Amino acid sequence: MTRPDGAPRPARLAVGVISAGRVGAVLGAALARSGHVVVATSGVSTASVRRAEELLPDVPLLDPPAVATRADLVLLAVPDDALAGLVRGLVATGSLRAGQIVVHTSGAHGVDVLEPAASLGALPLALHPVMTFTGRGEDLERIAACSVGITAAEGDEAGWHVGEALVVEMGAEPVRVPEAARPLYHAALAHGANHLVTLVAECADLLRGAGIEPAERMLGPLLSAALDNALRHGDRGLTGPVARGDTGTVRAHLDVLRRRAPDVLPAYVAMARRTVDRASRAGLLRADAAADVRAVLAPEEA
Repeated sequence: MTRPDGAPRPARLAVGVISAGRVGAVLGAALARSGHVVVATSGVSTASVRRAEELLPDVPLLDPPAVATRADLVLLAVPDDALAGLVRGLVATGSLRAGQIVVHTSGAHGVDVLEPAASLGALPLALHPVMTFTGRGEDLERIAACSVGITAAEGDEAGWHVGEALVVEMGAEPVRVPEAARPLYHAALAHGANHLVTLVAECADLLRGAGIEPAERMLGPLLSAALDNALRHGDRGLTGPVARGDTGTVRAHLDVLRRRAPDVLPAYVAMARRTVDRASRAGLLRADAAADVRAVLAPEEA
């Protein structure tokens, strides 16, 4: 079976989801919406069971080996550190077989972690959706706007095509991520998404500490515009006192943070130093002004 562009399209598949966490339940529902059939899922926590009931209604809730045995496509949506042990366990129990498609959703791993399944003749794929999941129905619509990092075995062009077809069927955009690129790929995404949440939450805490509410409503337009500028213009989108070389303002920031939020001060200094570097390279900050800002920041690094 082929897609209109000539690439092979996976036939209607029996899908087994291990487990019905935020990612697994949503991807299982997305595959079902695209015409595949979710035949079983697993879940232990109350939250997983509830998600399965909401997003995968009438799908049997079984243990992982039973889920894998029933499936043509086994979707492994478990934490990064649990993945290797799960794969070994499924192989040891005889739950995987040749001809299956075994997919994991981890950003940190490529297909090497699926080698025990591949050695049986299964097709190994890594499909990592580049989005955050709530585990609710709205995630199904968000998938249509996200990219999915795909990794297949080196030289397995048919495997790459199968991964791309599955992603397109779910409405997302496939992006090839070679095995060797996975560690830096995942570090980049985690650095951006995870640390952004920390940064925004700290900004909101500082505003509330100053008695300013509602903090989130105030930050929303500012940070949304900053993100849009960064994505559109890169370093040319930098603004603010560091990028302008306003050392007096930077010094005032350091002083108030030292007194009112000393736990935030190291992060401010670290990001300010990176901003100096990037603004300088982008031609936004003259060399003498950059030196002045660095001099103001230097005492905080002792």
